[in-house]
Amino acid sequence: MSQFDLVIKNGVVATASDTFKCDIAIRDGKIVQMGDNLSGGAQEIDAEGKYVLPGGIDSHVHISQPSGEGIVMADDFESGTLSALFGGNTTIMPFCLQEKGTPLRETLKDYHDQAEGKCYTDVSFHLIICDPTNAVLGQDLPALIADGYTSLKVFMTYQDLRLDDASILRTLDVARDTGATVMVHCENEDAIRFLIEKHEKAGDVAPRVHATTRPVAVEREATHRALALAEVVDVPIVIVHVSNGEARDEISRARSRGSKVVGETCPQYLMLTADDLDGMDWEGAKFVCSPPPRDKAAQADCWRGIENGVFELFSSDHCPFRYDDPQGKLTPKGRTSFRHIPNGIPGVETRMPILFSEGVMKGRIDINRFVAMTSTNHAKTYGLYPQKGTIAIGADADIAIWDPAEKRTVRHADLHDGSDYSPYEGLELTGWPTTIVLGGKVMVRDGTLTGEKGDGRYRHASTRSFPAPV
Repeated sequence: MSQFDLVIKNGVVATASDTFKCDIAIRDGKIVQMGDNLSGGAQEIDAEGKYVLPGGIDSHVHISQPSGEGIVMADDFESGTLSALFGGNTTIMPFCLQEKGTPLRETLKDYHDQAEGKCYTDVSFHLIICDPTNAVLGQDLPALIADGYTSLKVFMTYQDLRLDDASILRTLDVARDTGATVMVHCENEDAIRFLIEKHEKAGDVAPRVHATTRPVAVEREATHRALALAEVVDVPIVIVHVSNGEARDEISRARSRGSKVVGETCPQYLMLTADDLDGMDWEGAKFVCSPPPRDKAAQADCWRGIENGVFELFSSDHCPFRYDDPQGKLTPKGRTSFRHIPNGIPGVETRMPILFSEGVMKGRIDINRFVAMTSTNHAKTYGLYPQKGTIAIGADADIAIWDPAEKRTVRHADLHDGSDYSPYEGLELTGWPTTIVLGGKVMVRDGTLTGEKGDGRYRHASTRSFPAPV
């Protein structure tokens, strides 16, 4: 009888703080031994010449989310988690959207039903709060937080989702009392509506106008306001998908005042610009997301935010719609005006390879910073650490083996999401995850799927323990 279920040998192990060569022994889904020359595995993987990293955690993913009448998101839990898996992820954290008038617990049950038996990675849900009634904030939300649903998101934009300042304050106060973590989408909806109306009156409705109606100023102002509201309540918050240096600097200034704030950015703000929305024949719709991509200077500012630690989280904000589809980007109303184009782009599978290639391989960040930004800090911020997000004895055996010499050109035909395009089509990358282990089970081996739908499980989270990131 074998001593271990799996032994990973000869690889270079990297965590958020250390890099070293050792073997890893796994039993019953956990890492049970680390050292040299380990043997006795029922299975063995030779990772010579490769990095052995904690499985990625993408904490900003939209899957099977209600998106408006006649619009259908491209990914369900099967395709979304499969795509995430092939991108080196072993856990994703999608959003459970509370539609107005529907109890939170009922919404969660429906969302769990959609995920049950479908997942190739582990999952853990965030709650979206768009109907903060007295009953929700006084009873429903505290009870769910106690049950392990410990993170929630609020919006300052989108007419059907936005909360006013008073509602945000009340929601933050619940988070302060319960230890929950609040994520904030920061854009000034009133300013956006003002700009949309001006462009529509002028008949200027092409996809490129989406970026014009959501300029840096509306993100900067809302970021400042969100941070001020959190300061009033005295509660940590997460500022998600920061797209530019001005909003980044608001985070830095808040920290200098003693505020506890986690910053997040995404691949689209490193690789795309507003010019991509100016495609011929409405093709710019492929790149419509909020906040929109900016310009080359904003890209450089976001890289500086990664390099100097203002951004601790690197997430995909995967929000996939098909392009050439009347239920996707080219919905009948979407063909008439930018304001009706579904917001969001796919990217869960390319998130980590982009940061590895553009960050690690080009010397902008080291491998430890890569691990922190793609796995460890997500686990710490959202209550999954130390079971997830690191390689250590007792941790879940969620591991991604990366080949730093693997060169690939991004082609959507090679990806696994439910969309029909990638915004990064043609991008040449160096470094790719080739073998993925989830809970001790080899899910992908040398690029071939070996796991099964349903191998992923739901994971409840613990409440906040700040300061979280490293």
